[in-house]
Amino acid sequence: MTRDVTDEQARVGVTADEQARAGVTADEQARARVTADEQAAAADLGAWRNHFLTLLDRIPLPIAVCSIYGEVHVANPAMAAEWGTTPGRLRGRPLRERFTPRSEEQLDRLVRALRTGRTSRYPIEVTWRAGHEGPEREGEFTIDPIMTVPEPAPVLLAMLYVRDERPEPPPVPGGSVSGVQARILALAASGATTASIGKALGLTVDGVNYHLTRLSQRWRVQGRTALVAKAYALGVLAPGRWPPEPAGGLIAP
Repeated sequence: MTRDVTDEQARVGVTADEQARAGVTADEQARARVTADEQAAAADLGAWRNHFLTLLDRIPLPIAVCSIYGEVHVANPAMAAEWGTTPGRLRGRPLRERFTPRSEEQLDRLVRALRTGRTSRYPIEVTWRAGHEGPEREGEFTIDPIMTVPEPAPVLLAMLYVRDERPEPPPVPGGSVSGVQARILALAASGATTASIGKALGLTVDGVNYHLTRLSQRWRVQGRTALVAKAYALGVLAPGRWPPEPAGGLIAP
C-alpha cells in the first residue's frame, strides 16, 4: 500500500514537472509571437510611412506636418518651394519664420483648442513672400490637429491655400529663380537624368519634376532642351562654363 502511494506521488510529481516545463515553453512562445507581431507592425508602419511620403511629394498643394509648436516635421516640395529651399531643410523650422498671421485671435483660438484637446479644423489667414525674392502672397492655412499613437500630443497637418497673388516685382537679374532651381537647371544642362539630379540635391524625382514643371510654365517653354536654352538666354546659367553652373552672384542661395 505504501509503495503504491509513493509511485502515485512520483507520477504526480512528474506530471507537475512536465506542466511546469510546458508552461515555460508556452510563455516563450507567447513572447515570440508578440515580438513577431511587433516586428510585422513596425514593417507595416514603415511601408505606410513611405507610401505617405510618396503621395505627399505628388500633391501640388503646399503641405507640412508639424509639432504642436508649429515646427516642421516633414514638408512636400510645394511647401518647400514657398520657402525657396528643399523639403529636407525645412525640418525643425517654425512656420512663423515664413508666414505671418493676419489675426492673432485665430492663432490664439488654435492654441486654446490644443490645450483643451479639441481636434477641429482651424483656418489661419497668412501673408508671406514666396521664395527669396518672390512676390508677396496672401492665403489661408487650414490646421488639422491629428492624434497619433502612442504620442500623447497631436501633430498638426498644415495645408496652405493661396488665395491672392499680388503683382510680381520687376524681375531681378538671373531670371528670378531660386538657388535650388538654378542648380537643377545647371545639372539638366550637363545632361544629368532626373534621378541623378535628385540624388545630387537631396530631392525626390517628383520634387525635381515639380521645379522643372514650374519653370516651364513660368517661361512658357516645352521640353528640357528649350528650358535650358531659356535659362542661358535669361542669364540664369553662366555662358562658356563646363560643366554648366549658375551665373555667379545672380542667384539667391
